[in-house]
Amino acid sequence: MSEATVTTGEASGSVEAKPAGGAAKKPTYRRILLKLSGEALLGKRQYGVDPDFCAFIAAQVAEVHRLGVQIGIVVGGGNIFRGLAAAAKGMDRATGDYMGMLATVMNGLALQDALEKAGVSTRVMSAIAMNEVAEPYIRRRAVRHLEKGRVVILAAGTGNPYFTTDTAAALRAVEIGAQVILKATKVDGVYDSDPLSNSNATRYDRLTYSQVLAQRLGVLDATAVSLCMENDTPIIVFDLNKPDNIRRVATGESVGTLITGGSPV
Repeated sequence: MSEATVTTGEASGSVEAKPAGGAAKKPTYRRILLKLSGEALLGKRQYGVDPDFCAFIAAQVAEVHRLGVQIGIVVGGGNIFRGLAAAAKGMDRATGDYMGMLATVMNGLALQDALEKAGVSTRVMSAIAMNEVAEPYIRRRAVRHLEKGRVVILAAGTGNPYFTTDTAAALRAVEIGAQVILKATKVDGVYDSDPLSNSNATRYDRLTYSQVLAQRLGVLDATAVSLCMENDTPIIVFDLNKPDNIRRVATGESVGTLITGGSPV
């Protein structure tokens, strides 16, 4: 496939990396939205949350946070409960989705614990009110937390059934003014087929939103991609399991697959 014309869309407040020569790189993005799947928190477990893997993620996020990047996180709940799977077995779809949203809050609390043990001040904000364990999601309050240097975990999806946490990530990224969405996966980018089952799958370095939608590549759902396209929010799909990848992405290194606007060349 031909590559797309890509710009990193450096908005006000972003800074460029220092030249090579041993100097630490500065972040390319001032504010990012990290999307984690619930399955990412499984680690080596079959179910639930692996504290060791949460600590692994927290260490990477803490490193990027120390660079001065403002970080929002949206996490899924598939490691605990997946509403779509339950609906396929006969459960009411809305009920299943609400249960999945509650699972994301549990994951958010686990991440908050890991991040604060890593020395990062963190707030969990929920789209479903549960004041005893999380703040209600209010956009201006979330932005204020970011400005004060706190990591904000945005839980409970959009607060509505029939919407995925991918769509929640796109929505929250637009709302808080994130310059990029970092979509963490188990593979190192977007492929034309499943690389875990097809050894001949081809990886893309760059794609346009339209290409992702037209080819139904499935890295994010169509609603999330369309929302990013309408608001010109870039998406970077990368492998979470490799240490230091979050920092590498945040400092502008070419990691994974970049999805953005533009026309193929």
